[in-house]
Amino acid sequence: MSRLIIVSNRLSVSVAKKGEGVVFRSSTGGLATGLASLAKYYERVWIGWPGISPEKLSAAAREKATKKLAEQNCYPVFLSDKHLDDYYNGFCNKTIWPLFHYFPLRTIYEERYWQAYKQANEAFCEAVLRTAKPDDLIWIHDYQLLLLPQMIRQKLPEARIGFFLHIPFPSFELFRLLPWRNERIKECWGRI
Repeated sequence: MSRLIIVSNRLSVSVAKKGEGVVFRSSTGGLATGLASLAKYYERVWIGWPGISPEKLSAAAREKATKKLAEQNCYPVFLSDKHLDDYYNGFCNKTIWPLFHYFPLRTIYEERYWQAYKQANEAFCEAVLRTAKPDDLIWIHDYQLLLLPQMIRQKLPEARIGFFLHIPFPSFELFRLLPWRNERIKECWGRI
């Protein structure tokens, strides 16, 4: 039986530090809530950021968190605080989000944000490659992972990949303002 691999910026379960250990909470938000019912119909696997950076956890706590998450079919992509800041707070929320929502004057174009975005998508790709089986359906969510479908396609040419963008895609007049648009178009929409 094929599995549904959901890949999103955040896992459906968040990890937080408590003393020397960790605690787990269900993530809030529409995606986790909306997709919870799919467990009845599919064996579901979730890949995403666990809500905490590896710097905040001891090696033992990180290993415990990874094992506990795996029991819930959740596989974490750990990102350092610096990487998360440049990738998520930087490129995702200071470049893509304002540009795609027609706020070009609020859009910030920083090369380090772009590089962090690519590296984060590569980290998610590695997590998918470690987890995916031949019959799985890989369903990628949102603007944080626009590069991921093509990255997976290059490594798994026969994979079944779906992508859902939860924000509007801008007109060409706005998209052309993105300095990395040619590279981005090639990487995003090569052969999905």
